[in-house]
Amino acid sequence: MGEVSDKASENAEAYMQTLQLLERLHRRLLDLIKDEFERLGRQDLTPVQALILYNLGEDEVSAGELRSRGMYQGSNVSYNLKKLVTMGYIHHERCDLDRRSVRIRLTDEGLRIRHIMREMFIRHAEGLHQSGILSEPPLVRVNQQFRHIDAFWAERIRYIY
Repeated sequence: MGEVSDKASENAEAYMQTLQLLERLHRRLLDLIKDEFERLGRQDLTPVQALILYNLGEDEVSAGELRSRGMYQGSNVSYNLKKLVTMGYIHHERCDLDRRSVRIRLTDEGLRIRHIMREMFIRHAEGLHQSGILSEPPLVRVNQQFRHIDAFWAERIRYIY
């Protein structure tokens, strides 16, 4: 009985460390984005707004689709979308078939911001690769593990309702 309990306790501790690391990584990502834009003299965007622009990509999507693509916890996506429209980074228009639905896409200025973000991510990935950080375990395997955790959580949520 003690072995099972010790192993379960060990697994729970490792799981909690993973959750804390994910949260810290997200906060650190926002700090990196903030620093990048400050270096470029661009204080008009928050890190969350820059992530929204990056995650929107070159597609035209609904606000709901955009929410499912990104990491915007603790932020009001609708508020940020309105701000981004006002600042000229996003174009929006009502859907002809469903007037309640709004389709959004990046303007040329929004595409420039997305390009800045993409270049930053490429630099980071190259630096991580050169330092060997992405080698063991390979990031592809780490991402696969995170997808398994995501699927596990999704299943648990379905059981609640």
